[in-house]
This record gives sequence, structure tokens and C-alpha cells, in this order.
Amino acid sequence: EIASGERAIIGSIEKMSKSKKNLVDPDDIITHWGADCARWFMLSDSPPERDLILSEAGIAGAGRFIQRLWRMIDDIAENKGVAKGDKKPEDFSPESLALRRAAHRALTAVGANIEALRLNVAVAQVHELTNALTDAVTHGAKDSGTHGIGHAWSLREAAEIVVQLIGPIMPHLAEECWARLGYNTLLADQPWPVAEPALLVDDEVTIAVQVNGKRRDELRIARDASRGEIEAAAVRLESVVRALEGKPVRKIIVVPQRIVNVVA
Repeated sequence: EIASGERAIIGSIEKMSKSKKNLVDPDDIITHWGADCARWFMLSDSPPERDLILSEAGIAGAGRFIQRLWRMIDDIAENKGVAKGDKKPEDFSPESLALRRAAHRALTAVGANIEALRLNVAVAQVHELTNALTDAVTHGAKDSGTHGIGHAWSLREAAEIVVQLIGPIMPHLAEECWARLGYNTLLADQPWPVAEPALLVDDEVTIAVQVNGKRRDELRIARDASRGEIEAAAVRLESVVRALEGKPVRKIIVVPQRIVNVVA
């Protein structure tokens, strides 16, 4: 309520203007949240050609992301199994390889979107990669032997890529993370990383799975999987087993890279 006791009514959203006396002092935001947080929020909220609506909730959300990102980088830096500059292992588990693909695809996409000034899209892609990395840190299987080394190496590689991707937008945080990962050089002096072409090629396909002509599920499998491998994978799906209701399979129709139909 205002001083007169009347109830305040929220009006239409307008651009900030001195004449309208509706300016928001960025120093207040920077003092409380930091310059990196302010930049991250402003670039993530909308494309450059559209108006930006400042909101405390939006800035707080950016702050939470920054804290989560720092904790994740700190956790990965604590992993003593792999250090900066360690040679890439020859073998990776499927989960580790999936993380590497996500990191290198994000690297290519974010670079292209920054150059095209689609900064809000670039920020969204960094969020996606960070979520994938967080999931890999939390739930990734840390196998023994070669796969264990591959898991740790893929985590560190993806972490370094994330830090390099946020560098143009959150330079202060990026430099702190770069140092936390063991580097004594400035991230700003490093060249933009180059993605591995082989990791940009999608060697898996999603195939619709039907039972008696009715779609029941979908199957993610290698693009060059044999007919036998596709059939075996399809009949193992829980949704397919339930739909069969114990009936024997009479035949399986496979349309390569498109559909597999289990007929009972």
C-alpha cells in the first residue's frame, strides 16, 4: 500500500526511462549478487532484441546455478584419479562416452550461438550440459579398471569445457574455476577449444517399438546394429513384455532405423 493508504495496483510493464522515473540501479544487483550473476541472468532471460523484465526470482535462480556450478567443479577438482593434462584413455564406458558427446556438441553449439548473438540460447545449452555433468557426477558408475579412469577423465574434460563456455559471460567465476582445476594460466588467454569431429556424429538411432501394430515404447540403439540385436533388445523391453501378456512371439518385423513390430 502507498502512503495515502490506497491499495497499490501493478501497471503495465514499460521500458526503463529517466522521464518515467522507473530506473533500476544495477549497482544494487551487483552488490548483492555479483557482476557475473547479473550478466548471466540478463543474457539468459531473453534475446537481445526483446525487452528484459528484471525479477528478483530470476536473479536468485541465476545465483543458485552459479553456486551449483562451483560446487560441481570443486567436487571434480577433488578427484585425484585424473589431473590436468593426463593422457586420454583408450576405452570409455557408454555412460562416459555419452557425456563426452554431450560436452563436445555443446561446445560447438554454444560457440555458434555466441557468434550469432543468440546468447540466451547459448546460456540454455550451458545449463543442459551442466545438468548432464551433474548427473554423471552423482549417478555415474565409477567402474574399476580402464572404465574407471575413463569415467574420471570424461568428467574432468566436460568440466573444463563448461568453464570455457561460461568464460565470455561470467569471466570472474570462470577464472576461479579454471584455477580450481589446477591451471596457473588465465582462462582469458586460452584459445577457444575445438570439438572432436567423431563425437559430433550421432551413431545411435531411436526406433519406435510396436506390439501387434500398436506403439508401446522406443529403443535407442547403435545405428549399425544387426537385425538380431534389434529384435533381442526389443523383446527385452518391459513395456513389450507386459503387452505380450505371456503370448509367444510369432514374428518380428524390422524396418531398419525406423520401426520394429513384435507380432504375437
